[in-house]
Amino acid sequence: MRIAIDAMGGDHAPEQIIKGVNEAVTAFPFLEFTLVGNEEKIKKYLVSSEKVSIIHTDEVIEATDEPVRAVRRKKTASMVLMANEVKEGRADACISAGNTGALMAAGLFVVGRIEGIDRPALSPTLPTIDGQGFVFLDVGANADARPEHLLQFAIMGSVYAEKVRKINNPRVGLLNVGTEEKKGNDLTKHAFPLLQDAPINFVGNVEARDLLEGVADVVVTDGFSGNIALKSIEGTALAIFSMLKTELTSSLKTKLATGVIKPQLRNLKNKLDYSEYGGAGLFGLKAPVIKAHGSSDQTAILNAIRQAKDMVEKQVIQTIETTIQSK
Repeated sequence: MRIAIDAMGGDHAPEQIIKGVNEAVTAFPFLEFTLVGNEEKIKKYLVSSEKVSIIHTDEVIEATDEPVRAVRRKKTASMVLMANEVKEGRADACISAGNTGALMAAGLFVVGRIEGIDRPALSPTLPTIDGQGFVFLDVGANADARPEHLLQFAIMGSVYAEKVRKINNPRVGLLNVGTEEKKGNDLTKHAFPLLQDAPINFVGNVEARDLLEGVADVVVTDGFSGNIALKSIEGTALAIFSMLKTELTSSLKTKLATGVIKPQLRNLKNKLDYSEYGGAGLFGLKAPVIKAHGSSDQTAILNAIRQAKDMVEKQVIQTIETTIQSK
């Protein structure tokens, strides 16, 4: 199995990207990697390995680039060449921590969509209180969606939760403003019966306040609502830790107490860090495409590699294709 990686994408590229790959070479000795980017900069951090090859390019898609235009014009950008490795069958999956919109464009235009999927969905796994986590889609690939799109998201998320996250008969919920069947806007009202009839374990509407309680294993919504919910969760977690830090360092007494509970605080922070689950999968494409967080460190890259590996091994794409075609 070979995974192509955009070595130049992300806030800490290429150092943290390459260090993550170095860890993965040891953790997964059967994997091979293709790193795409500036060869001189890559080799500065790369531990010599026959499992890693490099495709050199100086061109990079920047965070400020307009996504579609950048993918179409920057033909030799590291992200585009990475996606092309998958398209040409030289790699089984790809990972980038770079420009999210550009990766979605590269996924659509280069890797291509699964037949029967109208739109791909950006799908991170978010933490829950019990540590199980839930797959959340879409969180930004599609600002607008139709009911049939939510149906496709639900099927893809259910397949991923069962195959990769090893959840038997995963519960699928529809994000809404109330749990009653008739609640919501036109989108959710029309999506509800479609999800009821789908080959999934649909548990009905779920509210945003219950997401971290583990009310469902898969939660579907349109990209506009999903992105707002995702960033609200991120912002709340950061704000809570900021307030905790202020309070716990406000006096000598609290500083001493903090020293005692420091391991527990670190564990709590890790539970709230969704990069611990890997990256956000772009579900609906012909091969696994993983969007790692822009601020990913080497551990987050290692987890994204594990996620891509699991998707290939568990034949997630093939199962989605089969399920979509038989519904």
